[in-house]
Amino acid sequence: MPGPSTELVQQLYRTPPDRFVAARDAAVAEARRAGDATTARQLARLRRPTVAAWLVNLLAIRRPELVADLVQLADALRTAQRELRGPRLRELSAQRRAVVGALVVEVRKLAAAEPEAPPAGRLPLAEVEATLNAAFSDAEVAEQVRAGRLLRAASYAGFGEVPRPQLRLVTGDEEKEEERPARRPGTQRERPEAASRADRTTSRTDRTTSRADRAAERAEQAERAAQRAARAERARQRRALDRELGRAQADQERVEAELTEATAQERDGAAVLDGIEAELAELERRRAVAEQDLSRAKLARRAAERAVTSARRRAGEVEAAIEALVAEEGDADAGDGAAD
Repeated sequence: MPGPSTELVQQLYRTPPDRFVAARDAAVAEARRAGDATTARQLARLRRPTVAAWLVNLLAIRRPELVADLVQLADALRTAQRELRGPRLRELSAQRRAVVGALVVEVRKLAAAEPEAPPAGRLPLAEVEATLNAAFSDAEVAEQVRAGRLLRAASYAGFGEVPRPQLRLVTGDEEKEEERPARRPGTQRERPEAASRADRTTSRTDRTTSRADRAAERAEQAERAAQRAARAERARQRRALDRELGRAQADQERVEAELTEATAQERDGAAVLDGIEAELAELERRRAVAEQDLSRAKLARRAAERAVTSARRRAGEVEAAIEALVAEEGDADAGDGAAD
């Protein structure tokens, strides 16, 4: 199988570093589900870039035409360095500074358009600038920048990619000498004049070469100074970030302690509430039982009241019957006495 597509790899390297591993693992899992073991294996070998490398990759992927201009200018600058063409070297060096400055500005814009990018004040733009400068001296770095698969920032430690060879400067006088047809051997008097002209030409060439060497040396010193300044700026930013990290960690410890205390209080409050709810449940149960007992007592009272009423009525009836019987017996006794 051919492996992962260029679009998929670019999509991964467009992903911010803090989400790169998750995106890569998801792509690996998808390739395995599709039965593409080769793609899964190659994707698993991709490594997460640093933030600075991610910004350079973002530039290469979003604005490839700008990176192509950088690579072309880097090739021309290395060629001028090898040939020691002083004016051309100074011209290309000025172009390099302008191009790097413009690319850093473009990187800042691209980062601002990314929702997951770090804040503008925390972008490692010094590392981005150092990497772009390194692309001018190292063809391999330039190719990694162009491909948009850089893993970490590169540093620029000098001018030119190799020690400067001992080349002589090609001047206009020498070109004229080369174009001039060879003279036929002349008189004995012409030979010293020709030697004198050759000596003067050699002297001019040496002086021009010396000036070009000094210009190149000054350019090297300037670049080394810029690199030292960039390192100092990174060190300053690192110290500031370390201080900020210390404050953030102290705040984190404080709020974590507060969270622990609040959690304990919440747990204790929940336990108290559970106890109260249990007591309420028991009281509710006892209330229900009492209400049932009261209801039965009311029923019993009403039944007893009905029974009392019935008993009283029956007793009254019996008393009335007894009184009627007694009255009837009295009447009978009175009748028997009169008869006698």
